[in-house]
Amino acid sequence: MDALGGFYAMHPLWLWLAVAALFLAIEVGTGSGWLLWPAASAFAVAVVAQVLHPGPAVELGLFAILTIATTYLARRFLRPVLEPDSPDLNDPLQRLIGQRGQVLSTFEQGRGRVFVDGKDWAAETDEPIPAISQEVVVIGVDGAVLKVRKIPT
Repeated sequence: MDALGGFYAMHPLWLWLAVAALFLAIEVGTGSGWLLWPAASAFAVAVVAQVLHPGPAVELGLFAILTIATTYLARRFLRPVLEPDSPDLNDPLQRLIGQRGQVLSTFEQGRGRVFVDGKDWAAETDEPIPAISQEVVVIGVDGAVLKVRKIPT
């Protein structure tokens, strides 16, 4: 135990970096989202410990305060991104909403083809028919068919 105490007294940076790495490894393994903030807090304490050498009690207190504050702030301000009603970031079709594109073919009965995000897509519109090469914006997705609206020029 004296060896660990001596190592800590000489190199508090490495102990806190090990704590940060442990939290980060568990976070990566579980994907819970809760352990990222203690890992970041431990890293911040490692930097403070290396620069200021405040001592173990102050470092533990700083770690506790930073962990509580960062976890609270992350849950408070990142919650809208994590809500189940927001589009899945890994769904490539939902990511197209808001993207701009160009009309490739004449729309007939509200259906045509558009070029969006480097690909040719089937598209629908309820508005006046856009002309070829006119810019449109994706306002929705229905299966593999994009709902588009022309951009006023």
